[in-house]
Amino acid sequence: MKTAVFVAWIAFYVSVLLIARRMWTGKYVRSPLARALFVNMVSEDATAAPETQEWYRCCPDMLGEALRPLFVQSHMDPDTRAFLKRSEEKSSWLFTQLYHSFFSTVFSPIISRTSINGFLGRGSMFVFSGDQFHRLLQISPDWQGHRLLDLGAGDGGVTEVMGRHFKEVYATEVSTPMKWHLHKKNYRVLAVDGWQDTGFQYDLISCLNLLDRCDQPLTLLRDIRRSLVPGTGRLLLAVVLPFQPYVEMGGRWERPKEYVKVKGKTWEEQVTNLSNQVFQEVGFLVEAVTRLPYLCEGDMYKDYYVLDDAVFVLKPKE
Repeated sequence: MKTAVFVAWIAFYVSVLLIARRMWTGKYVRSPLARALFVNMVSEDATAAPETQEWYRCCPDMLGEALRPLFVQSHMDPDTRAFLKRSEEKSSWLFTQLYHSFFSTVFSPIISRTSINGFLGRGSMFVFSGDQFHRLLQISPDWQGHRLLDLGAGDGGVTEVMGRHFKEVYATEVSTPMKWHLHKKNYRVLAVDGWQDTGFQYDLISCLNLLDRCDQPLTLLRDIRRSLVPGTGRLLLAVVLPFQPYVEMGGRWERPKEYVKVKGKTWEEQVTNLSNQVFQEVGFLVEAVTRLPYLCEGDMYKDYYVLDDAVFVLKPKE
């Protein structure tokens, strides 16, 4: 009896998703309201190109005086377009998306979203292209360093962009399924709570969109500073703005132990406050900063998801 109920529930769940997906294709939109909504969605897609330029827009005059000459203007480039195109294609794989949706619904109460994405091989992130990385760090495409550490590396997609420039690539990651992906790419995975005690020093440490999900962000930044090669070591830090920190504790979202309050209403004001207050407090100076979209693969309802990033190159104070 229980088996029959379970099978019936699965059939109902899949049928609802199929109907929802079908009604949002132009051919099957019947009601005037649904058709009007669909036309609006198509219109939004048609104007997507101008909107994507907003992802990179900055008013330098609104930055602090010391930051203005350090701002690097970024633009949509071929690698970013390629990621968006792949995301759109994957979103249209109906039965794959149905399977992903069902798997997430069943296991989300007991497994984190990151681990679910790791099991399914989905949810890849895009922070910057190779060209954007070169311009931000002011390096040539054939530049080589010795040691890279990517904190919270996920599936290693962004690590690859940086890793080709280093002889040794290290990473940390909480999610076990994501660690499997990192091992497959031959990255050396370090313990989340022990990477700073290995005795290594790194030419570059990347901390991408981790600061607002960290219980002790100021301690993390100080540990990074101590782990950089003196003089030449750099921190590549991406921060989602507006800054809204919280951590997941036993399935609940809670305030971090070290709560960092970033002042300002605009992107430019928050970037200035981070630079003048937070980074100064932990011993870092800004060497360069840019505005980029933080992109993530979508699902059957949305081709991709986007957040607003500030990406900094930081150097330790002498």
